Amino acid sequence: MTPRGQVLPKSTPQPIPETLPEIGLEPMYRVVIHNDDVTPMDFVVTILERIFFITGPEAVEIMYIAHFSGAAFVQALPESEARSRIGRAHFAAGLEGYPLHFTIEPE
Repeated sequence: MTPRGQVLPKSTPQPIPETLPEIGLEPMYRVVIHNDDVTPMDFVVTILERIFFITGPEAVEIMYIAHFSGAAFVQALPESEARSRIGRAHFAAGLEGYPLHFTIEPE
């Protein structure tokens, strides 16, 4: 705001660039869950739902694929987000004494 009666200096309009500068996007990484013989299935589903925000039926399907195949694709995320969620999942599993394990790989 300007005080009454104050005259603002005129500004010269600036041209709008025709192209926007490229913003470097973080590379995507695949999160993979690995089966173990200790972590309960319901705990795995809970982790997938609460930390990876996967719906119940899809979380159950991922858990069973990992159970029968040894590993399963969870989701693709930017690298920093993938590492953060995996860290939270490993921490939660460690608190319960489970060896639940996730890895990431470039997409």
